[in-house]
Amino acid sequence: MDYSIRELMEWNEKIEKIARDYGLDFYEQEFEIVSYEEMLSYEAYIGMPSRYPHWSFGKAYERTKTLYRYNLTGLPYEMVINSNPCLAYLMKDNTLLLQILTMAHVYGHNDFFKNNRLFKEGTNADYTIEMFKRHADQIREYIKNPAIGYDEVEKVIDAAHALKLQVNRTIYKCKGEQEQQEGKYKLPEEDLLLFIIKYSDIEDYKKTIVEMIREEALYFIPQIETKIMNEGWASFWHYKILNALNLPPSLHFEFIKRHNDVVSPRVGGLNPYYVGYKIFEDLEQKYGLKKIFEVREVDRDSSFIRRYLTLELCQEMNLFEYVKRDSEYIIKEVSDEEGWKEIRDTLSNNCGMGLVPYIQVVDVERDRTLILEHVFDGRELLLEYAEATLKHFVELWGHPVLLKTQFSGKEYKIYCDEKKCIKRGV
Repeated sequence: MDYSIRELMEWNEKIEKIARDYGLDFYEQEFEIVSYEEMLSYEAYIGMPSRYPHWSFGKAYERTKTLYRYNLTGLPYEMVINSNPCLAYLMKDNTLLLQILTMAHVYGHNDFFKNNRLFKEGTNADYTIEMFKRHADQIREYIKNPAIGYDEVEKVIDAAHALKLQVNRTIYKCKGEQEQQEGKYKLPEEDLLLFIIKYSDIEDYKKTIVEMIREEALYFIPQIETKIMNEGWASFWHYKILNALNLPPSLHFEFIKRHNDVVSPRVGGLNPYYVGYKIFEDLEQKYGLKKIFEVREVDRDSSFIRRYLTLELCQEMNLFEYVKRDSEYIIKEVSDEEGWKEIRDTLSNNCGMGLVPYIQVVDVERDRTLILEHVFDGRELLLEYAEATLKHFVELWGHPVLLKTQFSGKEYKIYCDEKKCIKRGV
């Protein structure tokens, strides 16, 4: 590290002042400088200082460590937690310019966390760190309990992880919505974990674990729903702030290179930093800063793309849609007068929670067999994964589960109990 902590603090003061002068509104910001080994650990634990023990975190750590060792992936320049105060980690090995850029980037994220409606209405930043610590402590207590133990806790966590995104997609309850009365089913129900918590026959400690996994999933859903906006917003502001810093030439050249690395197109894929940055840049040029602050507050990725991804932007970013036919990939649409709207709509439908199959409870039979229905939107389930997930559902529900879906244009049913899974077309 060829710079001092004092230097970083001085740059941080300058960055914070410029951010406030531009109108950014953020939580108190805290930075922690960590080694690459520590960053690997934080990345595996999704940035949280405290997390319950589970094999999936160790697997994520070893996978990233191996890829990093062989130069097959990089580590994030920073990691930011939606908390109040907002906690961010900076890599100790970063250059001075990279620390300056990532600190400015963090203030963009911080502002987004505090002001975007999905975060305001769906999360409680004051409670974030405490929530994850409480969950970790509680699960460790269950593991230490000789009547429960690690193996039983692991089975419940495995099952709850398989279903963790099958929760309420609206993030928050509508005003005036009443709680369901105990013992009565209000169907259909899209929040599968909540249904298990309320109506399953499993032991109370298992319901408590499911409830904790659900609470953490609800914390992450706003981030899933705003990945393009959030990264685009942070990239837009780090660029503005660093230009306003009047960096010396020795730092300015590296700034341009680093910024271009962050917002460069991704061959064969979609870089959320790039797409979000280009849309916010276009909105500012057309309508001014007031407009982008309004967009930052009210939109999520799906509406952001549908409203503001234009023909000109599609062409500038060279966006196209491709599909797999047999063993080959072919281009379906290009960004011309006829195809750009389909590209926009496909991207809008396939970001955020749009990537997660929409499954809901539609009935409970007298023998407690649970009937699920896949709300079909033209995208078929991967049957191998569907079957594996249903086995986890049986583990949590304690009774058979039947899923109705469509496959090859026909109704398709998958029935699972504790011993077997049966698939059949209708």
